[in-house]
Amino acid sequence: MSRTGPVALATAARDAPLLSVQGLCKAFGGVQAVGEVSFELGSGELLALIGPNGAGKSTCFNMINGQLVPDRGRILLAGADITGRRPREIWRHGVGRTFQVAATYGSMTVVGNVQMAIVSRERGLFSFWRPAAGLHRDEAMSLLAQVGLARLADEPCATLAYGDIKTVELAVALANRPRLLLMDEPTAGMASRERGALMELTRRLAGERGIGVLFTEHSMDVVFAHADRIIVLARGRLIAQGTPQAIRDNAAVAQVYFGSGRLLGLHGGLRGAPPRGQDTQTRDGNG
Repeated sequence: MSRTGPVALATAARDAPLLSVQGLCKAFGGVQAVGEVSFELGSGELLALIGPNGAGKSTCFNMINGQLVPDRGRILLAGADITGRRPREIWRHGVGRTFQVAATYGSMTVVGNVQMAIVSRERGLFSFWRPAAGLHRDEAMSLLAQVGLARLADEPCATLAYGDIKTVELAVALANRPRLLLMDEPTAGMASRERGALMELTRRLAGERGIGVLFTEHSMDVVFAHADRIIVLARGRLIAQGTPQAIRDNAAVAQVYFGSGRLLGLHGGLRGAPPRGQDTQTRDGNG
């Protein structure tokens, strides 16, 4: 007889991957945008989702985040089925997201942006008798210290350099205490050194907090330097997954995705690595 009691269920949840995507399918007007995509992500792991234009990356992200409902398949978060739930519900389950274009309130201070996220997490309401500036400030300041922005706490976001704004967005996402963080092109628009610093910060915080990170990224130097594993989509299908080295050596990826070896900016295919300090970037759209 199989065990189905509370202890067995708790054990199954503990042993389950943080994120399990099982056979996801989504079509638009007869066009199969995503077909039978399955993968898993563990706590503390950085998993890159890459692919050419129209590959289905954004559609996968939007199904995981609840902005789209799959036609078929399941999405499990730590063993709990979140398939088809609304974005707010999924956020409440511990799924955070950052966007290609940073989403912060420019007229508010840096610390104010983080405080707003904490108030939302706590389902708090503003009161005329309690100034919003005093709500959860200590926790917000602690988060800013962790991402290295405490010195800018009282600066309006509109005055910050773009790299700092992206870091504020990361702090805002962390304010929800996520178990899973979805990062849509986290380094878009950033200088090369800023990209590396943001991803190193993300890796450190993910490791410390046990957060699983699923990210899309056009900059291949970022992907191969910072991802633990990579999954590759093409025309809505998963064509490869594995370590960065395995993806470099994968002939199907070279043929279907990168053609003549644009992955590393080399005409000789996928092997090797970009020269140190060189920004090798493949623009592949938002598919």
